[in-house]
Amino acid sequence: MVNPNEYNFKVIAKIRSDFPDKFGIPRQSGLLKKMKSSIVFEPEFRVADALRGLEGFSHLWILWIFSENVRPDENGNNRWSPTVRPPRLGGNKRLGVFATRSSFRPNPVAMSCVKIEEVRLDGPDGPEIIVSGADLMDGTPIVDIKPYLPYADSVPDALGGFAEAVRKRQVQVEFPEALQRATALSAEKLETLTEILAQDPRPAYQNDPERVYGFKFAGFDVKFKVQDEVLTVIDLIQL
Repeated sequence: MVNPNEYNFKVIAKIRSDFPDKFGIPRQSGLLKKMKSSIVFEPEFRVADALRGLEGFSHLWILWIFSENVRPDENGNNRWSPTVRPPRLGGNKRLGVFATRSSFRPNPVAMSCVKIEEVRLDGPDGPEIIVSGADLMDGTPIVDIKPYLPYADSVPDALGGFAEAVRKRQVQVEFPEALQRATALSAEKLETLTEILAQDPRPAYQNDPERVYGFKFAGFDVKFKVQDEVLTVIDLIQL
């Protein structure tokens, strides 16, 4: 018998992206419009007919699981708090969990709007959906996808709350040309990496100019420092 207060979901697909870890991932979908990922379906759902008609849409909603932030209690239930500290506000101000997109929620469910770049029905992983603008770590489980409907999903005069105050904050990026030339990253991925760095991947409460930060992207370990709103790439190490 189904408990009306509990529901189980099947993982229908997983994302394939250039981010093997959480650190460095864009904080929202759509911020890096050129960054491509792919939605690869699980064997049970690898059916071309399930995507029939998708070619008429330009964008998708992805419903996915914060799989790296599940914190079970002694009974196996996901722990949560009614208030959280959004990193973009410095990690000191508490807000209600339902007023944020924090990953520490009663149910670790997230949603992202992405652009459909290509629907590949054939190939070893087909059907496969190539998308841009995703903010998911490589291997993140996806529980559903739905087409984006401009007439219903777009609200031009909507208010963005506290997020509006910090969404445009960026830093200046100094990326030595010698490092760029020495890497095997394509021009497209170098451009994407520069955009990621400009958004300052650090939590807002970390501001040590001597600290070397790092995150993994597209097979490289990216090392950088930040001082006086200038982010300097100091090394790119191939993994």
